[in-house]
Amino acid sequence: MSNSAQTSASSRIAALLDENSFVEVGAYIAARNTDFNMTEQETPADGVVTGYGTIGGCLVYVYSQDAAVLGGSMGEMHAKKICNIYSMAMKMGAPVIGLVDCAGLRLQEATDALDGFGKLYLSQTMASGVIPQIMAIFGTCGGGMAVSAGMADFTFMEDTSAKLFVNSPNALEGNYKAKCDTSSAKFQAEESGLVDFTGDEASVLSQIRTLVSILPSNNEEDLSEVDCTDDLNRMCAGIEGYTGDTAAALQMISDNNFFMEVKKNYGASMVTGFIRLNGSTVGCVANRSEVYENGEKVQTLEAALCGKGCEKATDFINFCDAFSIPVLTLVNVNGYRATMCSERKIAKLAAKLTYAYADATVPKVTVVVKNALGSAGLTMGSKSLGADVVYAWPNAVIGTMDPAEAVKIMYAKEIEAADDAVAMIKEKTAEYTAMQSGAVAAAKRGYVDDIIKAEETRQRVIAAFEMLYTKSEDRPSKKHGTV
Repeated sequence: MSNSAQTSASSRIAALLDENSFVEVGAYIAARNTDFNMTEQETPADGVVTGYGTIGGCLVYVYSQDAAVLGGSMGEMHAKKICNIYSMAMKMGAPVIGLVDCAGLRLQEATDALDGFGKLYLSQTMASGVIPQIMAIFGTCGGGMAVSAGMADFTFMEDTSAKLFVNSPNALEGNYKAKCDTSSAKFQAEESGLVDFTGDEASVLSQIRTLVSILPSNNEEDLSEVDCTDDLNRMCAGIEGYTGDTAAALQMISDNNFFMEVKKNYGASMVTGFIRLNGSTVGCVANRSEVYENGEKVQTLEAALCGKGCEKATDFINFCDAFSIPVLTLVNVNGYRATMCSERKIAKLAAKLTYAYADATVPKVTVVVKNALGSAGLTMGSKSLGADVVYAWPNAVIGTMDPAEAVKIMYAKEIEAADDAVAMIKEKTAEYTAMQSGAVAAAKRGYVDDIIKAEETRQRVIAAFEMLYTKSEDRPSKKHGTV
């Protein structure tokens, strides 16, 4: 144990890791700065407990900041200890978990502390895409530490007392904490999209354990597979009723109905999360137009791509691709959100999502559950962007726009002159759907590989991913893309 006795920092580690598995590293390190009477300050472990242990038997490295020591602030030796943990984790190919309670930069150490932050950022950059990086915020995460949280793959936040900010709420012109607490878990989860999961301390630690259990330990070795105890051929009866709430549909498809949603409160019209299929972890992206709780519809959303949804799906796909996690997409989208606010960024954010799908080399399976209209439908993991297998449910509509609206444009003069305009629109809509917008029409052109019954989705998707297990795909030689 660290010199700081039984602090909240060490007790959090004990609650997170397997019992008696934690081994501390650098317990005797303390601050070495002597300016501003620092020699009189007690800095046991320099305010951060570091070491390694196991979660579910899997090796992880962990650091936990101790707010009782100079507010858990970042100093030279504090940063050095964390960077050392990153170095060890990179050598062993194991995740790094940070338990954060940090007041920010240690003012007494000034440029040494700044250099410490810089070296931490460099360690995180080198680890990105190599090992999973998880951060959980239990107290303050201010200034430079907030940037570190932004560099993590997944960020958790305790929802009552934790604070995450670059500038504190009261420092923002025209704002004060009572008006809008920009540092709160609610704001960071719903508005900024930085936080993936929120909850009380016990639930955050439990969620981290679950996440670690389903993620690969590194980008080369997957230790996350488990034996499947669910029927691989299980039918998903009633799944067609969840074309709107695709989070529920994904849960029905998954082994034993397991589903861990990521950034649930940000860009709610897009679902991202992890399921298991035949014991393997699969990343999921899906459009959502309805939200159900306990069987009751509690929210209706527009079936359109929005900036927040595109942003979170892009980050999620990039993570899955980096760690060779297959991607399943459920599509139900009518276009782009048509608001002035959306127009400011939607083109660029939709471009990033389109690029992420096209650039990813992991196995990609797409199921069109209702509509895939216009270029928004293309963006959602279409065959044109390189999806390996595309399925559609029988009533799916795949085309440029809603068939009825297309007919009104194409036959505007004929409809105006018709004796029964409603009947003509209905007739022409059916004709247009059969020729251009139905699932069969798309399948005839090779844009859909098969039309499947909704209840067979689990069976068919598992089979597709099994077939794609050894997929290998090259990309043009380049340093990196620029989108």
